[in-house]
Amino acid sequence: MAEDPFQLFESWFAQAEASEPNDPDAMALATSTPNGRPSVRMVLMRLHGPQGFGFFTNLESRKGEEIAANRQAALCIHWKSLRKQVRAEGRLEQVSDADADAYFASRSRSSRIGAWASDQSRPLDSRATFLNRIEQEKARVGEGEVPRPPHWSGFRLVPERIEFWEDGEFRLHHRRLFTRRADGGWDEGLLYP
Repeated sequence: MAEDPFQLFESWFAQAEASEPNDPDAMALATSTPNGRPSVRMVLMRLHGPQGFGFFTNLESRKGEEIAANRQAALCIHWKSLRKQVRAEGRLEQVSDADADAYFASRSRSSRIGAWASDQSRPLDSRATFLNRIEQEKARVGEGEVPRPPHWSGFRLVPERIEFWEDGEFRLHHRRLFTRRADGGWDEGLLYP
């Protein structure tokens, strides 16, 4: 194996942070319903490293409910400015309370209040209803600390497969696939474009 996939990812991510105009940490996360209907959305990757790729969410959202029913997921990170993408497939594991608390505390106060006010993914009769709930939450917490809601946490996708794709002239792309072995190490191979 030429490289550890996470070292390669860190190298590419550093390039993306320097070149992507917006959200180099944006990734498409694919989950599925209990009956196998796929569902994909953009989320922000807030953790990355040998333990996997992490994000945070409302556990009662559609995404949270799908994860509770089926822990298998996939993600895709595309950096248009670099003409590169990373795809990963694996199992989602919930982060520790300490990790969820730490990330929640790093968010803006407005975002923390919004996490309490939003019934994420559920029908909303009007924007005014949501804005009113935000004001109610502000009044409830006053100037005090805004703790993490019990229905808010995060997950890491622990990859079994990671593919690195680089654009090539005339669509002769370069694709490297890393597959996790039973011992936790990685096998590397190439894929036809």
